[in-house]
Amino acid sequence: MTALPPATTVARARRAALPVALCLGLAAALTACAGEDPDAGTNGVGKLEATAIEAKAKAAADAAQAVRLSGTLVSKGGTYKLNMQLKKSGGIGSVTSKNSTFELLRAGDALYLKADADFWAHADSDGKGASKPPTEEDTAAADKLDDKYVKVPEDDPSYKQLRGFTEMDVLLDGLLGLHGKRSKGDRDTIGGIRTVKVLGAEGGGGTLDVSLQGTPYPVQFARAGGAGVLTLADWNEDFELEAPTKDAMVDYGRELPRTND
Repeated sequence: MTALPPATTVARARRAALPVALCLGLAAALTACAGEDPDAGTNGVGKLEATAIEAKAKAAADAAQAVRLSGTLVSKGGTYKLNMQLKKSGGIGSVTSKNSTFELLRAGDALYLKADADFWAHADSDGKGASKPPTEEDTAAADKLDDKYVKVPEDDPSYKQLRGFTEMDVLLDGLLGLHGKRSKGDRDTIGGIRTVKVLGAEGGGGTLDVSLQGTPYPVQFARAGGAGVLTLADWNEDFELEAPTKDAMVDYGRELPRTND
């Protein structure tokens, strides 16, 4: 019969083995970290040069049939907050400017605008950029338009500008352009998606985050000169797009008023 070692001997052996095990584990972890591939489990675009990553992202966006675009856009006409679902045949969503918030819906060439009564009551201007106080007639008409879709006539001066917010290809081509020499930036995670950054002029010409997961879609774009940050999501996810029902519409009856944004 083999004699068992005293309990104190076993305890000493365990105490001696613990630091050794910790050291071995730490060494193994450091070795793993040192040899870890940052592109493991990705689509591989992170290994490419900056210009190639940008080209992949542009090709993916051009081929997509739908996208959700949200964020802030700063232009000569003012600052806008967008939340638009877009596809080739139209779009739907909201636009918030300095003075107002309105919704847009475009199905084909038919464009509809929806806003509250306050928007319609204060939409007219004196033609010199100053608002005119709403008359009783304006207020009465605005109440009828409250939260209703109004069809924008195609010959109305505001049609082209408003339609631009619903044009998928126009928005993507116009908003996602980098300026200056391209360079590859850091890795990041945006909305749970791993990305790699492409910088224009070291960031001064804009920063494009491209997905490292699945198709290399653009995920976020910071425009040059602080002209806004846009997030792009729900790529190729289709959504319903139909003209408003008759009970949700009202005929404005004349050229839409100009807003003072």
